[in-house]
Order: sequence, then C-alpha cells, then structure tokens
Amino acid sequence: MTTTDVDADVIVVGAGPGGSATAYHLAKHGAQVLLLEKTEFPREKVCGDGLTPRAVKQLVDMGVDLSEDAGWLRNKGLRVIGGGMRLELPWPELAAYPGYGVTRTRMDFDDLLARRAVEAGAKLVVNTNVTGPVLDTAGRVVGVTAKTAEGEVTYRAPLVVSADGVSARFPLAMGIAKREDRPMGVAVRRYYRSAAKTNDDYLESWLELRSREGGDKLLPGYGWIFGMGDGRVNVGLGVLNSSTAYGKTNYRQLLLDWLATTPPEWGMNEEANADGPIGGAALPMGFNRTPHYTRGLLLVGDSGGMVNPFNGEGIAYAMESGAMAAEVMVQALARPEGPERERALAAYPQVLKDRFGGYYRLGGVFVKLIGNPQVMKLATRHGMPHPTLMRFVLKLLANLTDPRGGDAMDRIINGLSRVAPAV
Repeated sequence: MTTTDVDADVIVVGAGPGGSATAYHLAKHGAQVLLLEKTEFPREKVCGDGLTPRAVKQLVDMGVDLSEDAGWLRNKGLRVIGGGMRLELPWPELAAYPGYGVTRTRMDFDDLLARRAVEAGAKLVVNTNVTGPVLDTAGRVVGVTAKTAEGEVTYRAPLVVSADGVSARFPLAMGIAKREDRPMGVAVRRYYRSAAKTNDDYLESWLELRSREGGDKLLPGYGWIFGMGDGRVNVGLGVLNSSTAYGKTNYRQLLLDWLATTPPEWGMNEEANADGPIGGAALPMGFNRTPHYTRGLLLVGDSGGMVNPFNGEGIAYAMESGAMAAEVMVQALARPEGPERERALAAYPQVLKDRFGGYYRLGGVFVKLIGNPQVMKLATRHGMPHPTLMRFVLKLLANLTDPRGGDAMDRIINGLSRVAPAV
C-alpha cells in the first residue's frame, strides 16, 4: 500500500450532488478539498431528474448556468392527477426560492456539478473506490483508504465527509447503522421516447396508479412523468415502507402495468419506445442514519438519510446539507484542533435539526397515513376539488415557504414544523 500525503483540509467521499456541493462551497472559502469518486464522468444514476425550486436555489448558489441553451428544461409547477381530476399548480411566488423548477438527466447533471467544484478549487480524483476510514488511536477519522487502478492508496485529512449515497458504506464502516424507525421508500424509473410529453412545462405527479388487470385495479404507490426536453420523458413510481406492498411487489412490473393505461399517443405503453432498462433505487428518508457528525466524519445527503418524506426529493437536500456542512467545517478549520474545533463541528447535527427536523417529523406522520390506500383515496377524492387546499399541500409537500413573513399558508407550515419535535 502506498501513502499519499495530499495535505487536504477535507476529503469528500462521493461526487454526487451532495459531495460536489460540499466540495464547491469548501473550496470557495479557501479550503483544500479532495473529492473522491469511485466511477468516472459522465455516469448514470437512477433518479427522477425533476428539480423543484428548492434545488434550483442551490444550483444558483453554485453559479450554474440554468438557461435553455445550457441544456435545461424549465417547468413552472406541478400537475397533479388523481381522484378523476387533473390540477395544475404553479410553483409558489416566494422571496426565498425562484418560481421555476428544471429537469436534467443525472448522466450529465453530476458531471456538471463536479466540474463546478473543480473550477472553485477542489481536486477531483475519479476511479477511486474508498474502502474504509483511517482512524487514529482515539478512533477519530484522519483519512481514507481507497482502491485505484494502480493499487491501494491512503489519503489523509483532519475531516472527512461521507457523500456516498444510499449505500453509505463509509458510515457503516464507522459503525453508523440505518435507523429502522424512520421512513424508507423504493423507486423505479425508465426513460421513454415521447414527442407528446418531452417538452411539458409541468412536472406531473400521479396520486393514483391503476392497472387494467382485474378491471381498473388500484395499484400501490405514486407515479411521475417528467419531460426531459430531448425527446424523452423520465417515468417512474415510488412505494413507501408504510405500504403493505413494500418489499413484496415486483416494482418493475408495477410500472409497466401502470404505463399500459396511459394514452397511446404518449408512447409509454410500447416497449419499442423504451430508452434503456428499468432502474431502481432506495430512498432513505427523514434522517434515517444518525449521528450526522461523529469523530471527524460528517454525513450529507442520502448518506445521512435526508430524502424528503413528503415527496421523495433528495437532490435539493443533498446539496443543501452539503452547503451547511461546508459552512460548519470552514468555521471549525479556523480553530485549533481539539475541544474548540469539536464545539464548532458539533453544531452540524443541530443546524440540520433546526432546518429539517420538525418538518421531517411531520413527514413521518404523513408517510404512515398515506401508506393506507383508503386514506390516500379519501384524501385524493376530497382534496383535489379544492384548489386552495391543494396549493397549501403543494407548499407543504415541496417544502416551499418563506421562512420569515410569507402568507398565511407559509406561517401555518412553518409553525407546524417548529412545534413538531425534531427527529
């Protein structure tokens, strides 16, 4: 084994959205950052590819060009389908977030963010599979071991960030296990060529999925159709662990059964229009892995179970937690090693709880409720006919409120999040 003294202030494991955002914000503040990625770019990831205004804010903060010429397709809201109704809900007009979302394939989205981190000053090393932590005699992380094409390498830094996604192999190696008392989901998705839907300026959410098998049978889960603007759509569905179907269902067949009921002109009920296989991924929700800081290690994004339980959105929270972790680490690195630095680092779990803890607690309750198909059916039937109520639901599910001031809906949602015990 060779040892490489890279003199990095921080090693970031994983160059997905959370890792690249962490590296970008650290580098912008002058920290020396080593960003390690086990594959090389561009590379595919299973994802819905739809980004809400919350994610757009993080992209703006990273200086990303979001113009159509740069390959982005903007959307102006969410189209909700359920209860025999179709309702278009524009993104709310807020001071805190822009009034539009975007879509972009993960194939080049992650590459773009990693390049922004490099442009800010981070060092990106690809084809480097981190295998575990390097610990000092006190059990504190002081580096990582990794496999490369040239052999095994050791990199050292006083702080390490785990941004290695839902697998969370690095936290597991540190003894940080998944919490079974938190929500979990699974999602499958596929690309289809669809001239009719590719340029859709709304993200489309299906609250009810049906199959022609068994005479208009109600299926478990929720679905989405997101236009990509390149002749394709991203189509998928998710099932929560509060559903009796979780872990007992062929999710790929479930997707095909639902798509068989869609209009023929959309092109999603023909195998000939499929662009690639059906892919699946787990959705770790509601802080299902804690602590988010321990012994020199910080968790961001899916590694720390930060997917929104209300809507399955993960990218916004990965990037946001990365920015928060970077701010904490910059302050910590300005202090001497020892108790003073540890006090600064201990703030990271608290700032996460302050921002998301109460909201995620509400999300946990929501997940349990909608896991019951009858509750979901009642909510859809009685909620969809009321546009004002659905605008409130959109703000709640997408976590889009102005934190200070705002309208009555914002104040209700913010108030509920504050009074709910943080998870």
